[in-house]
Amino acid sequence: MRPILIAGNWKMNGSLQSVIELVEGIKAGNPGKASLAVCPPAIYLMKVGGMLDGSDIALGAQNVCDANAGAYTGEISAPMLKECGCRYAIVGHSERRSLYRETDQLVANRFAMAVASSITPILCVGESLEERENGVTEDIVARQLDAVIEAQGVSVLAQSVIAYEPVWAIGTGKVATPEQAQEVHRFIRQKLARLDEQVAHKIQILYGGSMNASNAGELLAQPDIDGGLIGGASLKAADFLAIGQSV
Repeated sequence: MRPILIAGNWKMNGSLQSVIELVEGIKAGNPGKASLAVCPPAIYLMKVGGMLDGSDIALGAQNVCDANAGAYTGEISAPMLKECGCRYAIVGHSERRSLYRETDQLVANRFAMAVASSITPILCVGESLEERENGVTEDIVARQLDAVIEAQGVSVLAQSVIAYEPVWAIGTGKVATPEQAQEVHRFIRQKLARLDEQVAHKIQILYGGSMNASNAGELLAQPDIDGGLIGGASLKAADFLAIGQSV
C-alpha cells in the first residue's frame, strides 16, 4: 500500500500572524496515518520552514522557476527553494496554466529543475468543465503527462508526485464523485504502467478537487487515490488535520 500524502496549497492567502497560528495549530494536532506537507506563499517559506524544523511536516513551494539563475525578475529558483528547506514544489497547477498561460513545455521545464535540485515536484494535471463535457478528459491528462515523459523519460516520474485536479472542481464547491476521481486516477496509473510498471506502482497520485473533511474518507478509500492536494480546507488547522485523520 502506498503512503498517503496530504499537501496543503495555501495559494495567495494569509498574513504573517495567521501563518504562524496555522503552522502552530497543525504541529499541535494529530495527522492520523497521513504524511503532511504545507505550501505557503513564497514570502513565508523561510518562516514556515523554521517553524517546521524538527517536525514530520514537509515544506513545499507553490511554483519553481525553469532556470537556476539569471534575469528572471519575480521568479524563485529550485536551489533557492532547496535552501529554504523545501521538499516539494507544485508545478503546473491549473491556476498557473490558465491565469498565467503556462504551457505544457514550460511546466515540464519547471519539473526538470525541481528534480535536478532534489525537490519532489507535485505535477498537476486535469481538465476543464468544457473538456470533460466534450469527453476529452483522458486526452488532456495524457498530453500533460506526455510533456514530461517525452522530455525526460517515464523513470523521472518516480521522483515526483502527480495531482489530478479537475479544474471544474477547484474552488467551486463541486467535487468529482469518488468514482469519477478514481476513473482518472486509474487511467493515469494504467498509462504509466504501460511504460514502466514499477513507476506506476510506486507513484503517489493525489486528488486535487475540493477535498475536505466530509468527503476525504470516501475519496481516499479509492484504490488509486493516494492523498490530496488541498486548497481552502488547508487554511484551518482543524480542517486540514481532519483530512489526514480520515485515512
